[in-house]
Amino acid sequence: MMRRAVVAAALAALLAWGPAMAHHSFAMFDLTKTVVLKGVVKEFQWTNPHAWLEIDVPGESGALDLWGVEFNSPNNLSRAGWKRTMMKPGDKVMITIAPLRDGKKGGLFLQAVLADGKTMTDPMMRLRGNLPGAGASGLTGSSAPQADAQPGKEAQ
Repeated sequence: MMRRAVVAAALAALLAWGPAMAHHSFAMFDLTKTVVLKGVVKEFQWTNPHAWLEIDVPGESGALDLWGVEFNSPNNLSRAGWKRTMMKPGDKVMITIAPLRDGKKGGLFLQAVLADGKTMTDPMMRLRGNLPGAGASGLTGSSAPQADAQPGKEAQ
């Protein structure tokens, strides 16, 4: 009887592991590329499990394109100095993202130059040294767009 309970518990753990790992996967983002979005904040959602930004960016035709940007959790962002009020609707910002692999208008947040000129980064990307142009420390020390931002991929 005990053996069945152990096997059942192990099977349940294995079944739960797949979705849990998929949730924390970065597979949907192309971490080898960056896109710089210059636009106006439509909404900054300070929600769990991930904060979320909607930003209106002028497209090639001049019409506004709505981009969605996934951030780290509010808890991790708070520890790195973020506040829920740092981006408000109407703020002009420059956001560097790792784009979605499928080409849709969205990506994973890497760095922001806020309306007041302050540069903020994703705390986990900085720690991992995954910021574009980052050295071993992961710190860029600049508020300018990163040199490796893809030239035909930059949204104005």
